[in-house]
Amino acid sequence: MITRRTVLSAAALLPFLKGTAFAMEEIDETTLYGVIGQMKATPGRRDALIALLAAGSEAMPGNLAYLIAKDNADADAIWITEIWTSAEAHQASLKLPQVQAAIAKARPIIAGFGTRAEVTPVGGKH
Repeated sequence: MITRRTVLSAAALLPFLKGTAFAMEEIDETTLYGVIGQMKATPGRRDALIALLAAGSEAMPGNLAYLIAKDNADADAIWITEIWTSAEAHQASLKLPQVQAAIAKARPIIAGFGTRAEVTPVGGKH
């Protein structure tokens, strides 16, 4: 059960990630890459889709954040926000066995996709 959620922008995360066990490499702020997108589950399967995507997002090199949120206006929609060290790290993640397995399991309950944006994380308040 989530009792408190804090979402930080990529720039706000950087001081916390540098020098930690989570930082596998030095983070180059000039190459940060982000994706924000909406995904729709088949009716009534949103929680199952969330579980599959969350399980497949473990241990992805170059991933700084992978956040899944329920859409309050659409009972079957979710929003996924990803922050990566680079666009190349994001592309490489799509070839990871656990990501491939999650995609294969989720495909039957994905009804479609909504808005998608590629972004450059630059900062913010936390």
